[in-house]
Amino acid sequence: MRTSVTLVSQRIEERWRSPEPKSGSGATVEFRGCVRDRENGQSISALDYEAYETMALRMMERILDEEAMKHPCEQVVVIHRHGRIPVGDTAILVWIEARHRGEAFALLAAFMDRLKTDVPIWKAGFAPC
Repeated sequence: MRTSVTLVSQRIEERWRSPEPKSGSGATVEFRGCVRDRENGQSISALDYEAYETMALRMMERILDEEAMKHPCEQVVVIHRHGRIPVGDTAILVWIEARHRGEAFALLAAFMDRLKTDVPIWKAGFAPC
């Protein structure tokens, strides 16, 4: 499986262009996690994300490798943003290419669940409205 995992400080939409799927693939799944307008019941205008970058990149690669053993896919791209992210902007983008949709959705769900618990990227604060 080909993987590309990056952390960026600029808007993901400025960097992102979907890769061309391989000819044997039957599914591509794209997930965008966006900043909501509320945090802990309070209206906000932005979230601040911090990351231990070296370890975060290594852990995301490791999770993808481990989960690909259970849910084989062809290609995965992960772009996670850090720094101040305004409401409505994309904080994470995951693009998966697989032979079948079941593997793509299963890999996505497993990756996101483990990202939240295992990867040193955290909400460091927020900007109230």
